[in-house]
Parts: sequence; structure tokens; C-alpha cells
Amino acid sequence: MKVFRKIVDLQNALFEDRKQGQSVGLVPTMGALHEGHASLVRRSVSENGVTVVSVFVNPTQFNDKNDLKNYPRDLEADCRLLEECKADYVFAPEVDEMYPVPDNRCFEYPPVSTVMEGAHRPGHFNGVCQVVSRLFYITRPDRAYFGEKDWQQIAVVKAMVRQLGLGVQIVECPIVRDADGLARSSRNTLLSPDERAIAPTIFAALKGSLDYAKTHTLKETHDKVVGDINAVDGLEVEYFAIVDGNTLQNVADWEDSSYIVGCITVYCGKTPIRLIDHIKYKES
Repeated sequence: MKVFRKIVDLQNALFEDRKQGQSVGLVPTMGALHEGHASLVRRSVSENGVTVVSVFVNPTQFNDKNDLKNYPRDLEADCRLLEECKADYVFAPEVDEMYPVPDNRCFEYPPVSTVMEGAHRPGHFNGVCQVVSRLFYITRPDRAYFGEKDWQQIAVVKAMVRQLGLGVQIVECPIVRDADGLARSSRNTLLSPDERAIAPTIFAALKGSLDYAKTHTLKETHDKVVGDINAVDGLEVEYFAIVDGNTLQNVADWEDSSYIVGCITVYCGKTPIRLIDHIKYKES
């Protein structure tokens, strides 16, 4: 496995690989890698001749400077995991390598980019599109792999790919969870033991609502999930949106769509740590 810090060095290596007829898979990450990331890398390795994993904490997608400052970083540990997963290349640039000049491009894809995370984290998806499009231009991948935990992000990236005509296949990969149901996330490393102990309540409430929803209205289901989580000291729901899985617009009734997803963001602990998850109620 080779680690590249410079764009030109990575591109030169990929040029040689393509001359040999190799397909290229890209796994964009911000590091602090865990089993969720590893599952994406292993899938890319199985489906492509060459797998590139980017490790870059992208400053343009943070609207909270403290969140950027505190985001976990451990490139050495990341590289150990990636070597085990048989990744070919790690791309770990400095900020000025990725952004030699300020990126003033604006990406807006309403309605999918303007609701939920888009509404609560202004500028977040614009920053995501800036860095992902840059990575796509640099690596020219045949396929790019994203975890379904960041479910809304996938919809935004797909919209960007369509608009820019990038020709990359976006591969969605299932959420990887710990045994107690908590979705694997780099932010989980920031949780104290007490916070880690209560965090699984989020998925427990979502999962429990699947049966509840069969005999209750959408609003009753929404309110039960929020109530169950907020009843736990140390957890506070920022939002829980039950939406059409294609448009990401709120639905008022279970019959309004054949594809319905519940998306939630919860603050955990005193710091607090922001955790996201989702559940599919109906999938056509």
C-alpha cells in the first residue's frame, strides 16, 4: 500500500494503472476509520483493480469551528486498518494541497440539499460537494463508495454527479452497527463511557418504532421516537424527520409514499456529540 500526499503523485500512479486496464474505486473518508469504513474498502477491493482511500478532514464542510478542531485524527491507525483491508493507495493531502486557492464554487440541489442536515448545518453540503467533486476530478474513479449512515449525503452527491456529468457510479453500502445497535461513526470515539452507554437508545427507539408504526399514525410514531429518546438523561433530539425517500420532503401519512424513511439527529452528552441515524419504514 502506498501513501500519497501530493495530487500529481497519485495521478501518475493511477495513469499507469489505467494503462494496464485497471478500474479505479474511490472511498472518500475523513479518517478516524472504523469497521464501517473497512466494509466500504473491502467492497471496493472486490470490485475494482485499484482502490484509493482518501483521508482528509475537509474544513469547508464544517460550520462549527470547534467541531472541526475536535474531529478525531489518527493517520497511522487509519493506514494500519487500510493495509489490512488491502487498499492500494491512501491519499492524505494537506489542506493547501486540496485547496491551493479558496474554493468559491456553490452547489445547491434543492430539495435534497436544503432539508434536514442542509437546514441545520448551513454550508455543510456545499463543502461536501466541493471536496467530493475535487476528489472525483483528481482520481477519476469508475466507482465511489459511500456508507448509508450518511443517507442524505448520498442523495446530494448523486445530484451533483448528475449535474456535472461525472460518469462515476455511486455505490451505497449498508450501515455497520455495533452489537448494541449503535451506528459506527468516527464521532463515537469522542463519547465518554457514560455517553457511549446511552447512545444505543437512538437506534433502539428507531427499530422499536417499526412495529409501532403498523398500528399508529405517522405523527404518533414521530412523537414516540422523540419522546423515547428525550426521556433518557443526556440525549436530546435535534430533529426527527419522516420523509419521502426520493424527494426527502416530509410526509404526513403512511400512504403518502411507497418509500418512507425516518432520519434523526441526536445530541449526546454534555459536550455534546452530534449523532445521526435513520430507519426505513417503507421501501418500494
